[in-house]
Amino acid sequence: MGLLFAKLMTVFGDREHKVIIVGLDNAGKTTILYQFLTKEAVQTSPTIGSNVEEIAVKKTRFLVWDIGGQESLRATWNSYYCNTEIVILVVDSTDRERLTVTKEELHRMLAHEELQNASVLVLANKQDMKNSMSAAEISQSLTLGSLNARSWHVQACCALTGEGYVCFLGLCMFICAFCMFKMFPSPDLSESLFI
Repeated sequence: MGLLFAKLMTVFGDREHKVIIVGLDNAGKTTILYQFLTKEAVQTSPTIGSNVEEIAVKKTRFLVWDIGGQESLRATWNSYYCNTEIVILVVDSTDRERLTVTKEELHRMLAHEELQNASVLVLANKQDMKNSMSAAEISQSLTLGSLNARSWHVQACCALTGEGYVCFLGLCMFICAFCMFKMFPSPDLSESLFI
């Protein structure tokens, strides 16, 4: 695994990667971001507009935009798309009633011209709840299999405990590297990606 990250660092170099975190209101977007940054559960209130944080992993920097998910704010999501490399969609795994809305928002967003090359990481949050859907159920409900020209991954997680998503930047790096591998094949990188 150390070899993989060493090779990823050479691929990414010393540049910044723009990441947007989106999802419906109350999905846990802000909690995930700040749990990752502070290593503890934080009390949050609904995001009005956005929060932005820079996260550095060795020489790789991620500029992470956490965007409010209330219905009135979703129309503004497209103002954040420019130069976005990774879309992190946070899904409330217990909210079966609004999963169709999540699917519609995701596919509308991914149809936008500025996100044509963006990779997608879906965080299936609230896995600590007994009635939560599995990552596979969410993947199927969001019809992620139809994104065959785009790299994507679904990760089950729990924002309150940090379980499952603490490696989300590693997953982001993996997704970016996979995209770069598809565009610029490298025998050395491909061997380490699929170990």
